[in-house]
Order: sequence, then structure tokens, then C-alpha cells
Amino acid sequence: MDYSAIKFPRTDSTDFFKTLNSRVNAYFQQNDISKFGNWKLYVKSVVVFSIFLTPYFLIISNNFNQWAMLLFTIVLGMGMSFVGMCVMHDGNHGTYSRNRWINNLMGSSIYILAGNVYNWKVQHNVLHHTYTNIHGMDDDIDAGGLLRLHKEQDWKYFHRFQHLYSVLLYGLMTISWAITKDYKQMQGYIKKGISFDQKVNPTKEWTILIITKILYMAIWIVLPILVLDVAWWKVLIGFFVMHYTAGLILAIVFQLAHVVESTDNPIPDEGGNMENSWAIHQLTTTANFARKNWLVSFFVGGLNYQIEHHIFPNISHVHYPKISKIVKETALEYGLPYNEYRTTRQAIVSHFKALRDLGRRPALAVA
Repeated sequence: MDYSAIKFPRTDSTDFFKTLNSRVNAYFQQNDISKFGNWKLYVKSVVVFSIFLTPYFLIISNNFNQWAMLLFTIVLGMGMSFVGMCVMHDGNHGTYSRNRWINNLMGSSIYILAGNVYNWKVQHNVLHHTYTNIHGMDDDIDAGGLLRLHKEQDWKYFHRFQHLYSVLLYGLMTISWAITKDYKQMQGYIKKGISFDQKVNPTKEWTILIITKILYMAIWIVLPILVLDVAWWKVLIGFFVMHYTAGLILAIVFQLAHVVESTDNPIPDEGGNMENSWAIHQLTTTANFARKNWLVSFFVGGLNYQIEHHIFPNISHVHYPKISKIVKETALEYGLPYNEYRTTRQAIVSHFKALRDLGRRPALAVA
């Protein structure tokens, strides 16, 4: 089905979103608070960039043994995921700052994380945020058939083991960006004419992609091979470990938001019409976890507040803890679901149970 064929009801009979939006706006107005990032986000940015870049320069200094360098690559991977979730994410949503150039700068950090701004904004801002958990529309739940993340996806015999092998695939997420995925995505998105704010310029986007990929490989592979007193294949191992660490963290955080037992996998009717309005659709397809764990909230960039992020993607994540109280109270007041898991552990357990259930042969799946 074509993306334009999917239609959400413009309003809901309860006026849930109208009420919620009014209450959230009132919170910012009454407290004279900007919806953009603040000093908390700027301090966090310094912290996560330090975790990300410090190990790189320690490695390049060539003053440590190889086991220490391997440890540094793990820290690099952690920092890579933290920068992606805490800085790049807000930047490419336009919520890091009220200044567009600062948002563009912070969003461009994706280039040193192996990704591409155009692809990310199409996949995340357009497809994922609009068509959350809709099969064939939301690329975030498309694992190329290796995993079955939606009840409408084709079942294969090996999916019965996906709750066991999935974690091995999760670590490959960002390295696929670096090597193949960005090229395939750009080709597909440009062919379909999908853009996030204006008509896409194919020549410009391909030029940016190729140049940034060359620079990326130069920074992370060529330069270390030239300056380090180690074999080239050891540099590639470090590159893989860095990416595997980052991919594992990012994939698990993303999956806990949408592929858990409490979230729904709605499908449109034959006319492409969805049952719920867009805002209620976000409530049914999204889940929060560990809302009261400040350490988790700090390093995952508020992505444990996925409900708030999906309903208000134009608000910086540093405000989610406060507005989550308003969102939860309003949802419950209107008799709507507010999916959440008290701890990260509970959400992880629920995710792998969901994988197990989705991995069963459909005829045998438990209703």
C-alpha cells in the first residue's frame, strides 16, 4: 500500500488530543519554559561527547596496550549510542535549540555515527513517527525477514528461535548503516520521492552521502591503520566491537518502545483507514520503561519516554519527565492505555516474550 493511502481519523470522539495538547501547552506557558533544550541538555551533550571522543583520541595516541585499546572501543560504542540518542536525535527533530543552524549542527553528528541525515529523517521523522507499528510502512519494524516483529509479517520456520538469536543481530544495526543500508535506503526513498520538508535533490543527497562515508572511513579505519602500531585486521576488529556495542544498545532501546507485549500492531482496512486518530494510535503502539530511573533517562535521551516523544516530537526530551505526568493522567482520564514498564528489566523480559510469541507459527500463536 502506498504511504499516502494510509489515513487516520482527523479527530476522535473524545477530543483526547485537543485536551492533552492544551494541558501540555499550559504547562510550558504557566512555567515560562521553552519547549527546546536547556542547560541540562547542553551539559549532557558535553558528557556524552566526552564518553564518545575521549577513547578515540586515547587510541590514536598509541600509548596503550592492545587490551586497553579493545576496552576503549567498547566505551566508544557506548558513547556512540549516547550521542545518537541524546544529541543527534533532538537535533534532527529540531528540538535541541530554537536556532535552526544549531539543530542542523547537532543533527549532523550522525555523520560521525555512520548514518545519514536525509535517510534518518525519512525513516524516523516521516515513516516511523507517522505510521508507527504499521506493517509495510514503518521501517523500524522491518528486519528484512530475519526477524518477525509484526503479526502481519510472513512467518518463516526459523522465527520460532528469534527470541534466542535476535540479540546477536541487534549488534549489527549500526555497522549495516556504515556499509550497506544507507545506500539502499537512499535509493529507495529517492525513487519513491519521500522527503521530510521539501522536494528532495537526488544529486545533492548522493553527493553528501558519498563524501561523508569517505570521511567516516578515513576517520575510523584509515587513520587508525596509519598511526597505530597494530595489524590492520586488529583495527577492523576494534571497529566491529565499537559498532556491535552501539548497535546492541540502540536496538534494544528502540525495541523496548514498540515490540513488547502491551503494544498493538494495528492494520488499516481495505481503504487504508486506521481505526484510531493519530494521537491515540501512538498510545496503543508505544510503551515507556524505567521512567523513574534517572540514569537510564539521562543516557537514552528520554527514549524511555516514548509515549511523550511520539505524541510531542516537537518537544525536547529533557522535558518528558514533567509532561509525562500530564500525558498519563489525561490518557487514564479518557480511558485510554498508557503502556509502561516500571523497570528496564521488565521491559526487556516483555520484549523477548513478544518475540517468542511472534515467532510461533501463526496458526499456533496464542491469541
